[in-house]
Amino acid sequence: MEDVLGSVKLPKIIKAQRYFVDDTVHDLDKYIAEQLNSIEEFKSILPGQRIAITSGSRQISRLPEVTRIVVDALKKKGADPFIIPAMGSHGGATARGQEEMLRGLGICEETVGAPVCSSMEVDLIGTALDGRPVYIDHIANQADGIILINRVKAHTSFRGPYESGLMKMMAIGLGNQKGAQHYHQTGFGEMSRVVEEVGKEVLKKAKISFGVALIENGNGKLADAVCIAPKDIPECEKKLLVRANEYLPKIFVKDIDVLIIKEIGKNISGTGMDCNIIGRFNEDSTFEADTHIKRIAVLDLTDVSHGNANGVGRADFITKRLYDKISLEQTYPNAITSTATISVKIPMILKDDKMAISACIKTSTLRHPEEARCVIIENTKNMNTFYISENLIGEAKMRGVEIVGEPIEIPFDQDGRINLDFTH
Repeated sequence: MEDVLGSVKLPKIIKAQRYFVDDTVHDLDKYIAEQLNSIEEFKSILPGQRIAITSGSRQISRLPEVTRIVVDALKKKGADPFIIPAMGSHGGATARGQEEMLRGLGICEETVGAPVCSSMEVDLIGTALDGRPVYIDHIANQADGIILINRVKAHTSFRGPYESGLMKMMAIGLGNQKGAQHYHQTGFGEMSRVVEEVGKEVLKKAKISFGVALIENGNGKLADAVCIAPKDIPECEKKLLVRANEYLPKIFVKDIDVLIIKEIGKNISGTGMDCNIIGRFNEDSTFEADTHIKRIAVLDLTDVSHGNANGVGRADFITKRLYDKISLEQTYPNAITSTATISVKIPMILKDDKMAISACIKTSTLRHPEEARCVIIENTKNMNTFYISENLIGEAKMRGVEIVGEPIEIPFDQDGRINLDFTH
């Protein structure tokens, strides 16, 4: 490969920073406590009752803190709270794998004050309008109440009034692998309808106490934590999704020749890298991408993913370092359950970062490859600090992006790894 890619001229790059609306919650304990005291279902929780609190597979801003606050509020009422992994088939579709995934996200008894009770067993509690069975985690179903905690945001594979949020957590998260498998069988074109029907059936049949809907701003920080009574979840979540979409960060330019992503992972997005940002969706997606990228290279996989490389198939090139971290046992159950097989196909594998970047530029179908429009990001959660090729400086400034320092050659260490600082 050195003979083929060694002569590729790489563009100079420059550091750039983008600032998004930084709405945030300051006194989170007081803010949540005030909301909980207005919810009848919370006020009716009795001493000694066992209450399940859901936790998903994403790294959400201040999630351990929010969970700990809810745990403390329940303990003050004399209740016995515990944590339930609500992540469908993630974590290799095993109870141990899901528990380990939560620990990697900072959710464990030591951090939130309540034990994690993990099981893939489910109970049949009802039937959706289209006749499909509705399942719910067995341990959660045996509890005296269930509290939902999840982020509301645009989904990476479908559109509708309900995407990622509390409704989807009730349908797919609490359904464990068995439920998730049933609900994905209709394909992503029907997923929003399925999430709504199943979610409403869970609200009707399960003991949902309340929900805490989290919204992140464009900086990836907690913008709001909204506590919602069960009867209000369907209508409230619709409004919160509209609000969350207003915060969603995007790459400042629509047409890119080469996008380099330093890392992907299940803690970053369900598809490893947010499809809403990279503009590459599943085969049966029914919506248009507003970003067009010719080539994508992904350089690494987060350790928190435990080898689950879901989303890697959306890249054109990966490094040998990333490939060596892939666990098929962790990756395949998620893809088979969701039916999104394109997400786990293995791209071309290059020995290091430099070769992967060179391959992107060489195959970008440009008459003058050295003029490739390049963007380098840490991951699709950190969209504040990134690097761009010199030929994008003018467009960046026009869109309010701050340019930092002077253009430099792309720095690599002795192992061919990119050596860039993505902090402010």
